[in-house]
Amino acid sequence: MVDKDLLSMQEARSLVRAAKKAQADFCQYDQERVDSIVKAIAETATKEAEKLAALAVEETGFGIVKDKTAKNIHASTGVLEAIKDMKTIGILSDDKTKKLVEVAVPMGVIAGIIPSTNPTSTAIYKSIIALKSGNAIVFTPHPSAKKCIGETIQMIRTVLCNCGVCEDMVSVMSVPTIQGSGELMKVADLILATGGPGMVKAAYSSGTPALGVGAGNVPAYIERTANVEDAVTKIFMSKTFDNGTVCASEQSIVTDSVIEGEVRNSVIAKGGFFLRGDDLEKVKRVMERGNGSMSPDIVGRSAAQIAKKAGITIPAGTRILISDEKGIGPKFPFSKEKLTALLGFYVVEDWKEACEVCHALLVNGGVGHSLSIHSNSEEIIREFGMKKPVSRLLVNTPSTQGAVGITTSLFPSFTLGCGTVGGSSTSDNITPYNLMNIRRIAYDLGNTTCESAPASTGSQPIDVEAITAMIVQQLKQMV
Repeated sequence: MVDKDLLSMQEARSLVRAAKKAQADFCQYDQERVDSIVKAIAETATKEAEKLAALAVEETGFGIVKDKTAKNIHASTGVLEAIKDMKTIGILSDDKTKKLVEVAVPMGVIAGIIPSTNPTSTAIYKSIIALKSGNAIVFTPHPSAKKCIGETIQMIRTVLCNCGVCEDMVSVMSVPTIQGSGELMKVADLILATGGPGMVKAAYSSGTPALGVGAGNVPAYIERTANVEDAVTKIFMSKTFDNGTVCASEQSIVTDSVIEGEVRNSVIAKGGFFLRGDDLEKVKRVMERGNGSMSPDIVGRSAAQIAKKAGITIPAGTRILISDEKGIGPKFPFSKEKLTALLGFYVVEDWKEACEVCHALLVNGGVGHSLSIHSNSEEIIREFGMKKPVSRLLVNTPSTQGAVGITTSLFPSFTLGCGTVGGSSTSDNITPYNLMNIRRIAYDLGNTTCESAPASTGSQPIDVEAITAMIVQQLKQMV
């Protein structure tokens, strides 16, 4: 083991020790004080949103400053608006009739794993929901976004200090290594993982309780009853947002053959360019690494940047590069997740075939995450909602903005659970409620006595009917 790995592991243990000490004091605060601290962080993060966005783009090369600014504001002001009235500290409920009291119990110290695609917004969001539920959080940053994440955490620590709170409630590793991140995950009380499949798998394999999210490979189905113009406009709005770095962004368009021409014309009118022949082959060569995984060189890049890297010429104003993909699987790169300005395009005969294609696309790297449908047929929408293996079916809305709770009523979140089908322990958009335990104080209901319980000895038969009647009566009284 090299010295850097040892230093990283030592730092992880040291930060968690300090965080535990700080959290022991923080968890004594009442709801009002916690809410005032969270509000101060959110307000400061909103003020610093553009600065942090610019740092993220400069350091990683991913995305667009304007869109990352919007993500930072959503992660601060948007999340604050959603959680401001949540009860997360102390007694949550006291039901006098059922004689049941519920008490919020923080989980302790959370290990926060941050991706390079959404570094500052994810750090803001995770800090806010961790503190709201009474927890400390220690971050391990993606090495390629270490500086901008560090600046974000320092901003939050300054706010904590100004509020009279120990800064160690939120901290970040300065020497992030795989070994150090592994040590952090072992010594924390909970892991909140957002990142690539390898990191999420490591989180679930650490032995520490974890909330992780899987990859997204979102199909966007434009069904024949859809408003095509509206559907394509929203798909482009979503896919071009921050150059497609959000895992909930559309990865393929699937449409019915009867409206194929209309959809193609609308896609071209909005700035889509269908790749053909040699141009297509050149783009495919820069899309992936030798092992078939997505190349970081194209992540979060514009269509023009990808074209330049591939050595092809595209029309001025092109926003998305598109391929008529014929298959689905490892040998078909446009059928995979592409966190950039690339889309696959599939044509089907009807919604039943669309079901099959969308299912295959999801299984090809996005199962459990999200699916987008544009349709005015409630029957077909419900068919998709009842049977597709996703945690979010996004209807007639931009997939990116819909999944993270901007254009829908879903909770504002940058950690989107994929359910057990996607290898995740939750299908939720993660909220402060996911980051706390609930202690229940249950009082005797006074609905049974020793005499009412059927006597039982080794020599007497058990009166199953009497026991059943007693339990039913107790349940009726509880309800």
